[in-house]
Amino acid sequence: MREVALGYPTEGPAPELIEAGFAIEVADAPFLHEGYNLADMAHVLALIESGIIPPTAAARLLTLLLEVQEIPASDFPYDPLYGDPYNCRERYFVQQIGDDAGWLHAGRPRREAGRVALRLWLRTVVTGLAIDAAGFVEKTAGVAERHAETVMPDQTYLQQAQPSTFGHYILTFAYPALRDGTWLVPGADWVNQSPGGAGCVNGSRLNPDRARIAELLGFDGVIEHTRDAMWQTDTLVHLLATGTSLVTGLSKLAEDLEIWDSQEFDFVDLAEAYTRSSVLMPQKRNPYALSIVRGAAGVLIGRLTGLLAVVKTPSARTDNLIFAYGEVPRSLDLAARVTRLMGGVVATLRVRPERMWESLVGGFSQATDLAEYVMQTCEVDYRTAYRVVGTTVRDAAQKGLRGIDLTGQMLDEAAVREIGRPLGLAERNLDDVLDPRKIAFGRTSPGGAAPGIVREMAGNCRAEAGKLEEEARQRQAHYRDAEARLLEMARTAAQAGTSSIE
Repeated sequence: MREVALGYPTEGPAPELIEAGFAIEVADAPFLHEGYNLADMAHVLALIESGIIPPTAAARLLTLLLEVQEIPASDFPYDPLYGDPYNCRERYFVQQIGDDAGWLHAGRPRREAGRVALRLWLRTVVTGLAIDAAGFVEKTAGVAERHAETVMPDQTYLQQAQPSTFGHYILTFAYPALRDGTWLVPGADWVNQSPGGAGCVNGSRLNPDRARIAELLGFDGVIEHTRDAMWQTDTLVHLLATGTSLVTGLSKLAEDLEIWDSQEFDFVDLAEAYTRSSVLMPQKRNPYALSIVRGAAGVLIGRLTGLLAVVKTPSARTDNLIFAYGEVPRSLDLAARVTRLMGGVVATLRVRPERMWESLVGGFSQATDLAEYVMQTCEVDYRTAYRVVGTTVRDAAQKGLRGIDLTGQMLDEAAVREIGRPLGLAERNLDDVLDPRKIAFGRTSPGGAAPGIVREMAGNCRAEAGKLEEEARQRQAHYRDAEARLLEMARTAAQAGTSSIE
């Protein structure tokens, strides 16, 4: 009969397991340290109120937990030689107060403490990321307002497309950041649900008051299904996906600005504080901040993909979450840093209107408006007008002319070749049709590039960003207040050494 490997291991962990497993988990302890302490305090208080833990043991445990709360994670004896962070804490507690530390296991597996700790950390960082997104939107709206009349050649495929304004262009990046930031707020609400008191998989026989644990920790409610409470990963995926989406949007702007900051375009100058010099080439000042943003987007895409690959495993598996404890916090922290960085880049960006105008009048970005004018004036279909204008542009470019140099005579000559007859434009004055500034300022439909429309949109973005920031800060204040109340209750219970908690 084969010997069955059951029960508590009698041998210590293999060095390879320490290096490849416990060391990784211990490296994530700084994200969970404070949350572990708060989770443990709430658990002990719930045990007191349920009459499960002796008052003396409860008082000793709470006193110790309050002391550990004052110890930075970097100074706490987390050591992979003794297992994961929970094991390290258990070892320290036993050293300090002996068997009384064992009451922390009553009705609660290690994973429950970790799940609570992760959510306590995430709810703060997620609302913080929403605040950072709001800050980026506010700064971008300010730039849009200042440059609502700065005319530039908007581009697609890095080719001149149509005359627009820099204010209209930069607002492109405010809206997705605002959407991502807005989605983070309900994301924080999803996180702020309590897995506390769930027990192992089927609930706890000790029947702790799960709603009370949630209240103590400042959670908005309880995750109803106990197995779901322990093993859900979809919320983590959504949060990381939103953070990745936010930074990916910022990366698009960073890529544009890196091109436009070059001597070849010279549309913008990054403030020196966001650049780095070459140690070899004295003339070079590299847009280092933009490289950070672009690289971070790639890293976050990789981490999101990695998380999805990990959580596809069967349910109730440690590998579903063991890496998420570090990867998700690190990813959201990186997203927050990069969002603040890009806010600084935008707020200090120096725009060069004269260079934008020079480039604009040197090209043929008026072609679409000219084709529409031909269509409406000469009563031809748009495709025909498109062909006539396209031929005119090609002829003018070969002669070294610009869009503002086109004439009605040139259009008639092209029309003869394209459709066999002139369009009667030879005597027409096309100055207004070809004026890039008038074209851009004439886009007065909702969402257009006209200065008044841009300023209105910027104001709307600024207002929505303000609401987002206020909402996120209110949630953070709620979290802080709940944690402060929990600490005060723990102090009261520790001092009283009684089973009665007011």
